[in-house]
Amino acid sequence: MQLDGMIFDLDGTLTDTFAVCFIAFREALQPFTGRSFTDEEIVARFGPSEEGMFQRWVPDRWEECLRLYLAAYEREHRRMARTFPGVATALGLLRERGMPLAVVTGKGPQSAAISLAQLGLAPYFDCIETGSPEGSVKVRCIERVLTRWQVAPKRVAYLGDVVSDIEASRAVGVIPLAAAWEERSHATALRALEPLAVFDTVPQFVDWIHATVEPRATGPGRTGAATAATPDPSRGRPGD
Repeated sequence: MQLDGMIFDLDGTLTDTFAVCFIAFREALQPFTGRSFTDEEIVARFGPSEEGMFQRWVPDRWEECLRLYLAAYEREHRRMARTFPGVATALGLLRERGMPLAVVTGKGPQSAAISLAQLGLAPYFDCIETGSPEGSVKVRCIERVLTRWQVAPKRVAYLGDVVSDIEASRAVGVIPLAAAWEERSHATALRALEPLAVFDTVPQFVDWIHATVEPRATGPGRTGAATAATPDPSRGRPGD
């Protein structure tokens, strides 16, 4: 398969960070709401970035709530966040094949920056698009990546872990891929939408890259190998 780029979701796809999010949400919301929200209640609010979620939860004090959230997120992230084992191998293989890489996530810019920096992932990506307080904007974000790369949608793949990621991929015309390796993943629902491939483990994704993704051609109008800095394996706490 000839690809001109690959885009990734973040939470649940590259990073094992949902537990960090839940702890931080509970810690930030409790002083303003007087209660502790369950994981399920928090997930039900996903769509907007954290800024938008807090604007809906505590509209008069959302900025204070966001500050508490980010402080807790950064602290707990250092304590327990990780990339899924094999992620760095997969990203490295794609880079070796000259593949530009991007992140399109629903997270807000500050929490996304914390995750990418602490886990040493930022150098892999030349384009990072984050969420909006307005609601899910992944379609718009994927379109921005394509514009920046100046490539056709059919030559780009997007790997995400939820049904809405597949739907966003199809809305833009990029190739949908599904990551079903996070413990909360709904693999049956992902398969029902028939993405090009569903990966139950990161090693399956690595094998797919080896077997399927051809080195990217270079020449007039082509950027060739992606130009982001070479990642330093000593940074962060990658899971592999």
